[in-house]
Amino acid sequence: MKADRDLRNLTPQEAAAALRWWSEAGVDLALDETPHDRFAESAAPPPRRVVAVAPPAPPRAPEPRRLQPARFSAPDEAADSARDIAAAAADLEALRAALQRFDGCGLKATATQLVFADGAPAARVMLVGEAPGADEDRLGRPFVGRAGRLLDRMLAAIGLDRTKVYIANVVPWRPPGNRTPTPQETAVCLPFIRRQIALVAPRVIVCLGGSAIQTLLGVREGVTRARGVWREYVGDDGQAIPALPMFHPAYLLRTPAAKRQAWADLLKLKRAIEEIGAGG
Repeated sequence: MKADRDLRNLTPQEAAAALRWWSEAGVDLALDETPHDRFAESAAPPPRRVVAVAPPAPPRAPEPRRLQPARFSAPDEAADSARDIAAAAADLEALRAALQRFDGCGLKATATQLVFADGAPAARVMLVGEAPGADEDRLGRPFVGRAGRLLDRMLAAIGLDRTKVYIANVVPWRPPGNRTPTPQETAVCLPFIRRQIALVAPRVIVCLGGSAIQTLLGVREGVTRARGVWREYVGDDGQAIPALPMFHPAYLLRTPAAKRQAWADLLKLKRAIEEIGAGG
């Protein structure tokens, strides 16, 4: 290779060979396109130091406005507001829209979406659970995970399905980590589920799990003692509706031994439906 040959005219093979040569010579970093005589540069007098004056800084742009976090009302204020808003809903769609706008429950900020209801709005049997879980929060429908599939099998065992019942929850937003809703959260959401029951006007209510039993029926004993005993749910208009407390399907998944008691409760529900004609 000629020393004075223009390096830009090297073939790829020649360029690769040159790189290998320099690498074997210990040169592994290119700092410039042309060589420098560092010995001559070090012998030369130091250049005159010039202090550069920085140009004036441009005017600072205004800081972007920080978004304020959503404001949630105090519990008492939120409960009062919920009662007024729920009472004003003339039908289920209006109630759903009102819940979408309602900011009185902090669970709305952590949930993915509102889980309002599933099933037939004109059904005579209404099932009320506790609160949505992860699957329900993702899909926007109550009882769609493992517990929901078990509930479907339980209903099928007595001749029911989701076209013949209406399903909702006491709290329509998922609590973080699927925890139990606090009494405060339940109290804020209570006017909405009561209005939902009033608009559906079922002939029979099934309360699934301790939270629904305590919230809707005022029962203070545990679900193990409360389940299977017919009680009454009293609406805002004073009308009483037969209500049957039952184990939540999620509890049955954790405690398979309780399925025998759940089956006995299902038979009670079936007999009641047959007696009052609530299965249609």
